[in-house]
Amino acid sequence: MAALYKKEILGFLSTITGWVVIGIFLTVTGLFLWVFPSGVNVLDNGYANLYGLFSLAPFVFLFLVPAVTMNSLAEEKRTGTLELLLIRPLNDTRIVLAKYFAAFTLVVLALLPTLVYYFSVYHLGFPVGDIDSGGFWGSFIGLLFLGAAFTAIGIFSSSLTNNPIVSFLVAVVLSAFIYMGFDFLSPFFGEEAFFVQSFGISAHYASMSRGVIDSRDVIYFLSLISFFLFLSVSFLGRRKWK
Repeated sequence: MAALYKKEILGFLSTITGWVVIGIFLTVTGLFLWVFPSGVNVLDNGYANLYGLFSLAPFVFLFLVPAVTMNSLAEEKRTGTLELLLIRPLNDTRIVLAKYFAAFTLVVLALLPTLVYYFSVYHLGFPVGDIDSGGFWGSFIGLLFLGAAFTAIGIFSSSLTNNPIVSFLVAVVLSAFIYMGFDFLSPFFGEEAFFVQSFGISAHYASMSRGVIDSRDVIYFLSLISFFLFLSVSFLGRRKWK
C-alpha cells in the first residue's frame, strides 16, 4: 500500500496535474482575498480576519478535488492497469486507501501555503496579532475535513465508471449536494429543518469555523469519509462478478 501511495504522489507531482491544482487554488483564493474588489477582500473590508478564505475555498474545492480524483480509479479501469495492481499483494481496500490518501495529500499541499495569509493578516492587524486565531485554526481544520470528505466522494465517483469526465461530473454534483443541498431542502421540513441541515457538510463546517472543534462534527466527517470509501471498495469489487 505504501508503494502505491508513493507512486500516486509522484504521479501527481511529476506531472503538471498536481502543480496546476495547487496553483489554481492559490491563485483563485489569492486574487479574491488580496486583489479583486469583492466581499471577501481582506484589505477592502479593513478587518484582520480570513473568513473570506474559508467561505471561498469550499467552492473552489468543489471543482479542484474532483479534478484530482477523477483519474484515480476510472483511468485505471479504462486502461486495464487496475488488474495489474492485483498481481501485487494488494486487496481492493488497500488500493482505495492508497489512492485516497495520495489525493488527500495533494489537497493538504494546496492548503499549507495559505498559512502565509494567516501570518500576513496577523502582522497587518492593529495592534499586531489582532486576529481571531481560534476561529482561523478551527476553520483551517474544518477545511481539511471538508477536503478529506470531497476526496472520499471523488474516489467513490471514480469507482463508478471508467470515464474520468463522467467521474468528475458525478463528484462535482454529489459534493455540491452534500455540501449545501440539505440547506436548500431544510425549509420544507418545518420544525425538523435543523435536523435535516445536520446531514449536510455545510452545517458541520460552519460549526468548526467558530473555533470550537466539537466531537459531533469530527464524528460526522469521519463517518462520511468512511461511508464513501466503503462504497468505493464495494463498487470496485463488483468487477470480480462481471
